[in-house]
Amino acid sequence: MSGSLRIGLLGSGSWATALAKMLCENLDQLNWWIRSEDMFDYLGKYGHNPRYIESIQFPIDKLNLSRNMQEVIDSSDILIIAIPSMFLHDAFVKHKPKGLENKLVISAIKGMIPQFNSIPARYLHKSLGIPYENIGIVCGPCHAEEVARERLSYLTVACPLTEKAEEFAPYLRTRYIRVNTSDDVFGAELAAVLKNVYAVGAGLAHGLGYGDNFISVLISNAAIEMKRFIDTVHDIDRNIKSSPYLGDLLVTAYSVNSRNRALGTMVGNGHTVKSAVIEMKMVAEGVTGAKGIFEMNKKFKVDIPIADAVYRILHERMSPVLEMRLLSDNLG
Repeated sequence: MSGSLRIGLLGSGSWATALAKMLCENLDQLNWWIRSEDMFDYLGKYGHNPRYIESIQFPIDKLNLSRNMQEVIDSSDILIIAIPSMFLHDAFVKHKPKGLENKLVISAIKGMIPQFNSIPARYLHKSLGIPYENIGIVCGPCHAEEVARERLSYLTVACPLTEKAEEFAPYLRTRYIRVNTSDDVFGAELAAVLKNVYAVGAGLAHGLGYGDNFISVLISNAAIEMKRFIDTVHDIDRNIKSSPYLGDLLVTAYSVNSRNRALGTMVGNGHTVKSAVIEMKMVAEGVTGAKGIFEMNKKFKVDIPIADAVYRILHERMSPVLEMRLLSDNLG
């Protein structure tokens, strides 16, 4: 498909790189903001990202690269934001973007905005003045590494107005990417945060030596807990068993590509949280997500014992052995 809409992408991590691969299959030109000067130069010269998923080769003639965020915003009708949540606010404070309120803004941000303990949609609305009807989200279950290998994967694009989701969805569809649409932006974003928290929990159990039987019970309880929290925060008709919720939870909790499961495994093996984060050299959104959900739940007071246990281990230095033992006595 030769795209008539101009699409811009902000971010250069693994998920941004995977999205760029999909978009380049459907666009004549992709406007792409790259923060790092050396990455910008390398990508423009050799056509692949030197830091993330190097196996993806881009057609250089389709890349309109820029280090000027405002330039990419001004030259795009639809903007996809794929900056990691913990760096998003600082990036926007530094670059002071304008004019976003008049565009369809698709969040590919994974996790909570830590400065505000906020899901991305609320942050984009409150901090940048983007109307909720112009905010969408793209979510999995979909690992960037499998996109690189062109393995069949599924995405969901959610917008409050489904016609906008349906307008954007074709730009991500390829022979190996299926795309569904939804109107549940808040539910999908909360699920995207919670699944990272629960994946850390699965990793903790694995690192402590618990087997597949226990972890399956842990994750089935996590799915129930996820539904209880999301339905309390944003009560609309949704099928929590569908792929943006349960599917994304399962792949994040079990996949060898899951950074959050890997971090939990390291902490379960005896690493401190800080040393695990440093050694991984990658962003694991479950750390900030656990804190964000804990703070949000002070208002809603939902019973979420698994998420609470992960929070205490990551942020209050509670013993993983003790917390998992207490959980194991109360799971059904």
